[in-house]
This record gives sequence, C-alpha cells and structure tokens, in this order.
Amino acid sequence: MLIVDKHISLGELRTMSQNMFGSLVKAVVDIDKGIMVVDAELHADEEALLLEKGSQQEYLWGINLYPEYVGTEDFVEFDSMINLRPGKGNRSRGVDNLEIQAIIRNIVDRLVSQ
Repeated sequence: MLIVDKHISLGELRTMSQNMFGSLVKAVVDIDKGIMVVDAELHADEEALLLEKGSQQEYLWGINLYPEYVGTEDFVEFDSMINLRPGKGNRSRGVDNLEIQAIIRNIVDRLVSQ
C-alpha cells in the first residue's frame, strides 16, 4: 500500500492495475487531508492504514481508478463496501453526495500526474 500525498504517475497506476486486478486500482481518499492510499486488495485495508495515520472515518471514501480511462469520467468509479453508511445518509456502495464526488475527483486529479 502506498499513501499518496503529493503525486503518483499514471504509469505507476498502470503497473499497479496490471499486478493486482488487470484493469483497476483500489484507492481510499481522505477528503479532509486531501490524500489517498492506493495498491491494496481491499479498500478496508487502505481505510485501516489511513485510520492508523490519524484520518477520521467520516472523511474516507473508497473508489476504483481505471488508468486506461484517464481524462474521462470513467477514470474514477465510486464503488466500495466502506462507503455504505446508512446512518450518515449514504445508502449505497457508491458516493451518493455529488459535492463529495466532486471533492474526490479534484483530489485524484491533483494527485495523479500524467
């Protein structure tokens, strides 16, 4: 697992996707700190790492990155079991709040360099 707080190259993401799942890289984004963790089998493992580093769970969202779709809306997929939060109004594996989706996309765009 890798904490990304500055930049990660698209090439690194492509390599990770080939080594793990063939087309995607799992990531968890901390929308408070503006960082993300990539390169694990489970979003829950990435979430646990960020929690150990002082992140708060309410700011953590699981996504999948598809390097072959960089530059399109399909680059970021909002789908993770850690996103299920019925008590907080998120009743799906996605990210139901469009403002939070926009924040996540902005963080990913800032951190992933082409």
